[in-house]
Amino acid sequence: MVESQSYTTRRSSNPRFETTISIPIPTTPTNEVRFGTSSNIFPTTTILPPPLLTTLIILSWYLSNIAVLLLNKYLLTFSSFKFPIFLTMLHMLSCTFYSFISIHFFHLVPFQHISSKNQLSKIFLLSAIFSFSVVCGNTSLKYLPVSFNQAIGATTPFFTAIFAFLITWQCESIQVYLALLPVVVGIVIACNSEPLFHLFGFMLCVGSTAGRALKSVVQGLLLTSDSEKLNSMNLLLYMAPMAAVILLPISLCIEGNVLAKTVEKARTDSVLVWLLVGNATVAYLVNLSNFLVTKHTSALTLQVLGNAKAAVAAVVSVLIFKNPVTVLGVWGFGVTIMGVVLYSEAKRRLKVTAH
Repeated sequence: MVESQSYTTRRSSNPRFETTISIPIPTTPTNEVRFGTSSNIFPTTTILPPPLLTTLIILSWYLSNIAVLLLNKYLLTFSSFKFPIFLTMLHMLSCTFYSFISIHFFHLVPFQHISSKNQLSKIFLLSAIFSFSVVCGNTSLKYLPVSFNQAIGATTPFFTAIFAFLITWQCESIQVYLALLPVVVGIVIACNSEPLFHLFGFMLCVGSTAGRALKSVVQGLLLTSDSEKLNSMNLLLYMAPMAAVILLPISLCIEGNVLAKTVEKARTDSVLVWLLVGNATVAYLVNLSNFLVTKHTSALTLQVLGNAKAAVAAVVSVLIFKNPVTVLGVWGFGVTIMGVVLYSEAKRRLKVTAH
């Protein structure tokens, strides 16, 4: 999967208050001002009422995020396709293709050029971290149920706070650190009571979660100047092909002649071809729906939806794959989600106080 969710550690202020125009109360910026475009696939003069359009976008976000998880799990565990690194590379190729079409043909957002070699090297570093995180997450699904995978993934704020301190020496308030305690306690409870616990899968999932947190911190540090800032869709357009280039030789070294193996399997199983194409397409839709949810609501709404998504994905996966769960495990997962909600609320209050 492609990572569907990030936590930022930059101390940026509200962009509405950074304007040089002196007015008593800044007006709320329109979508065109906030995202730098008035030409997109969802124009303001839509035939759908705005509440209905927003609801459909949020629904598509849920469906794409859960679908890519379930498809990854099915492909890597129940089908004859056992190549998580190659699968991730297909995701990156899909994101490259669809991002190019969306930006250059549908004009979802204005195309942003890379301004310097220094900026290119920074994006390449982010691509390497991104590749590591996604590969670890996809590979962990070979060994862990989706429900437990999502429980571990919910600890991203914990790793974000650690990396923010280690890299930037940024200290959070005592309320934020206290909110992280249930996150850790909950995952410890879930680990101890998980019937299908697998140590290697657990380490991979922790690596994926830590990688997501590290990417958000590093991205906040590297792409800071106005000339280097890229919106999420343009960043994906540049990162995806770099990630594919990184992953292909790794896949060939670790997974063998995976291209020939995939072609051979596709000849005898036509359904596999459609599963791979559909899976790669949904992987891009995760990123597109992330962007659209933020565009039509806010980053805070996306974060809240992400908290709920982990629980919904866990329930759906249990219903589909019938993996065993324990009451204590469910309780631990719930404690972790509660900690994430408390963390989000503590961060929100700090931002409001700062402004």
